[in-house]
Amino acid sequence: MSDVFIFGAGKVGAGLARALRAAGDHVTLRPQRKGLPTRRIEADLVIVAVRDRDIADVAEALVSGALVGHRKVAVVHCAGALGPEALAAARGPNVAVAQMHPMISFASKERTPELARGQLHVDGDPAAVRAARALGKRLGMTPRTIPGLDRVAYHAAAGLVANGAAALAAGGVELLGKAGIDAATAAAMLGPLLRSVAENVERLGLPEALTGPVRRGDAAGVGKHLDTLARLSPRLLPIYIAAARTQLPLARELAEAPPSSFEEIEAQLGRRDPVER
Repeated sequence: MSDVFIFGAGKVGAGLARALRAAGDHVTLRPQRKGLPTRRIEADLVIVAVRDRDIADVAEALVSGALVGHRKVAVVHCAGALGPEALAAARGPNVAVAQMHPMISFASKERTPELARGQLHVDGDPAAVRAARALGKRLGMTPRTIPGLDRVAYHAAAGLVANGAAALAAGGVELLGKAGIDAATAAAMLGPLLRSVAENVERLGLPEALTGPVRRGDAAGVGKHLDTLARLSPRLLPIYIAAARTQLPLARELAEAPPSSFEEIEAQLGRRDPVER
């Protein structure tokens, strides 16, 4: 069991606090709006779970307030696009710092997402990396350290998939509404669909996780989709076209249809693309 102090009680901070308590750790969760404590922080691990722009200021305040450094402690932040140097001001003889970014979608302060099998990118001072890795393993996550990582590209990839999937689901709910399905039922239908896609990506990898008419080279099916979107939800048409074009290289690699089928799909997408008309 570890003593963990989490500064920031937003979605990530609150979610990690619940998960760590369930794993047997002693956790102190302090909202950022209350400010840092005035007394020394007695913890093995300090997690800074605030917005990216505030991390450096928190690191400086930890030192200026003499809140850390009196004992061995690891201080980590949860930002995906920032490395351990965001906490450089807190580094000292007794303070090791690191990035500890869970590649998990935290969408609610009240509900912790499933962390088991999740990925945790860790980088920084050896002692802080060890502490973060141990935390990840207690939560059933896979800690990774990727040398030379382009953190902005890494974070953009996570945002593209996580936030893009949520936006696509909203589009799906809208289109299902046009088909006669209420929003609550539509969300209940799409949630398991998204989970099955996630499982396919994790277990099968790509391009094998791809399904649907583009994979099959079904140009007629894609054409019907395009016609229906143009009629019922034209604002979703460019999104469908962009997604289908991203699918085409995967479908061509799988080669479950002749090349001419994929060429016809590409032609149909071009005819419907408002940018190309």
